[in-house]
Amino acid sequence: MTQTMSAKEFIARRIALELKDGDVVNLGIGLPTLVANFLPAGVQLLLHSENGFLGIGPVPKDIPPIGQPRIVNAGGAPCSILPTGSTFDTSISFALMRGGHLDACVLGGLQVAENGDLANWMVPGKNVPGMGGAMDLAVGAKSVIVAMEHTNNGEKKILKKCTLPLTVKGRVSVLVTEKALFRFLDGKLVLEETAPGVTVEDIRANTDADFVVSDNLKEMVISQVGL
Repeated sequence: MTQTMSAKEFIARRIALELKDGDVVNLGIGLPTLVANFLPAGVQLLLHSENGFLGIGPVPKDIPPIGQPRIVNAGGAPCSILPTGSTFDTSISFALMRGGHLDACVLGGLQVAENGDLANWMVPGKNVPGMGGAMDLAVGAKSVIVAMEHTNNGEKKILKKCTLPLTVKGRVSVLVTEKALFRFLDGKLVLEETAPGVTVEDIRANTDADFVVSDNLKEMVISQVGL
């Protein structure tokens, strides 16, 4: 990660390289929506938003003022829609999510456990607008990619066991932070990539979960779009 690049942008740029040409992918609210800005040339995806879009594009450069018509994603943030995109009601959107029609979803995370559990919808004692579609996405998508910062003010977020209310049990496929990329393989959390300048020892010091270091451990490469 460069000094001028935020942790969130670094994570989004790495995840952009994880998606495959032809995939149908849901981008969750917050950090995951940034992924749409960094897709490499030649990778054509159908990006889904649970509020009823298939074929959303990058965040528009010219955003209409509040009060004027605008297109927003599931988090209420401005988005664009491609000429080949479509709109539909929420029932169809959730049918796509629950019916196994998504190749992948990218979700933010509050905590991830070493067995693939995810907690991302609620912090006890804090008001939340609702659980949204995270549970439906995490169960219905073929691959669940979690995008989150490695720690929260020094508090570890990759744990032996989640302490926050769960979104889903044992469904996380890939976890990307500003320090590392992990995959869940054969019931194990496997460290496959480290960010430039980050050591395995640094990752162990900031991770509560037990993990295996891949025999093919390599340095993370990110999307260069816009750099």
